[in-house]
Amino acid sequence: MINAKKIEEIAKQVSDAIPPGVKSVANEIEERTKTVIQRKLSELDVVTREEFDVQTQVLIKTREKLSALEASVATLEQKLAELEQGSAE
Repeated sequence: MINAKKIEEIAKQVSDAIPPGVKSVANEIEERTKTVIQRKLSELDVVTREEFDVQTQVLIKTREKLSALEASVATLEQKLAELEQGSAE
C-alpha cells in the first residue's frame, strides 16, 4: 500500500528543489489561468449552486401543491359524478 506520508515528503522535496523563479512563474500562470477561467465561466449562461438549490426547493413545494390540487380535483369530480348519478335516477 502507498504511504501517504512518504508521498507528502517526496512532493515537498520536489517542491523545495524547484528554483524560486520557476515557482513564481508557475504561480503567475496559475493566477492568470484562474482569472481566464472565472471570466469565461461568468460569460456562460449558468446559475450558481445557491440559485439551483433555491429553485429545487421551489420545485419540490410546487409538486406538493400540485399533488394536493390533483387530489382535490379528483374528489370534486367524484362528488360531481355521484350528484349527476343521483339526479339521473
